[in-house]
Amino acid sequence: MDKLVSLCKRKGFIFQSSGIYGGVNGCWDFGPLGVELKRNLKNDWWYNFVQVRDNMVGLDASIIMHPDVWKASGHVDAFHDIVVDCKECKKRFREDHLESKVCPECGGELTEPKQFNSMLRTQLGVSEDTAVNTYLRPETCQSIFVDFKEIYSSYRVKVPFGIAQIGKAFRNEVNPRNFIFRSREFEQMEIEFFCREESEEEWFSWWQKEIWQWYLDLGIAESKLRWYEHPKESLAHYSKRTVDVEYEFPFGWGELQGLANRGTFDLTAHSKASGKDLAFFDQEQNERYIPTVLEPSAGADRTTLAVLCEAYDEEEVPTSKEGETETRVVMRLHPKLAPIKAAVLPLVKKDGLAELAQDLEAKLRRKFPTYYDHSGAIGRRYRRQDEIGTPFCVTVDFDTKEKGTVTVRERDSMAQVTIPIEEVTAYIEKRVTLERPIG
Repeated sequence: MDKLVSLCKRKGFIFQSSGIYGGVNGCWDFGPLGVELKRNLKNDWWYNFVQVRDNMVGLDASIIMHPDVWKASGHVDAFHDIVVDCKECKKRFREDHLESKVCPECGGELTEPKQFNSMLRTQLGVSEDTAVNTYLRPETCQSIFVDFKEIYSSYRVKVPFGIAQIGKAFRNEVNPRNFIFRSREFEQMEIEFFCREESEEEWFSWWQKEIWQWYLDLGIAESKLRWYEHPKESLAHYSKRTVDVEYEFPFGWGELQGLANRGTFDLTAHSKASGKDLAFFDQEQNERYIPTVLEPSAGADRTTLAVLCEAYDEEEVPTSKEGETETRVVMRLHPKLAPIKAAVLPLVKKDGLAELAQDLEAKLRRKFPTYYDHSGAIGRRYRRQDEIGTPFCVTVDFDTKEKGTVTVRERDSMAQVTIPIEEVTAYIEKRVTLERPIG
């Protein structure tokens, strides 16, 4: 894990927010490579779960909502962690994260457990005396419930259907830890799927299969994934059933995505609190009812971390000196997730090769993210691209001038093929936009 965190900072994937001022614990910035990686992940999720399905629509709602939303949803009363404070070092910890009854930092005595609401407060208004207290949303789903009637009425969708949203959420985590796994500001990829109660078990099983396959299609090994069924006594106040997809991180098993049966709790609660009827009217059946809600909710940051952990690899490879080897660090990212799809490298800077390579890189950049590099020996440049997960390196050499061909090197196998320069775009594009059948 330390090697991965170091690489992420050194190569511009992820680094701590406000680093020059000492950083903010639990807040992270995604750099040039990190933002492309996470964008690719979110785009793939949206494509697979929204774009290609005829029963899914999207939403991008405001982060700040009316404070009564959080009262109706139960967050004001029930969104609490049980925390303890160390009497010696004054640090605070969640009780369920402690393995003993003493401070894990200094061994000091702990206070009695108490409740701590983890929503982040904010104010709306031009002056403090008239400002309204509200919260930064701790989850993205409540806006979907509040907008439910507006969406199905305006877009004319029928149950069963889902509303998807990707967006920021905020929680005042007591103890942020494990890099971007547990943060105070994070991004969710969330769906609220509305169906009839009599079909909820069938749809729940369907969503489990689709979710599982998506992680496999990201290149995550099935042996590092598992389902965790929440026992009934530990379910959230809104849940009839919840299962989590967990990944085996270097620090242990951790949740990537939850699938919850929220029943009719949310729509019923908001109907009662707002005085607005949020029931669905089925014109064909001439029936009005509150649908059951199934919620697949994935963490974009956590899934990005799982992808990085899965991709990181080290192997010994021979050097130019006979009998010697060196360690090759390679990020074996799935090509569709890789921040840079292809690097274009002139064999040497002189004899017009650099200009040819720059022209080719500019052409490829119109189709997918690329990188141009002419600094150092060609082997060193290959290694730099391996380290950031670039699946293909295209080398412009003297044959490019004489025969119109280039050499394409594949990251994982390091195999090389020679192809005509006019075929490079199609060759790479075919290999970085793999799709799967949609069930």
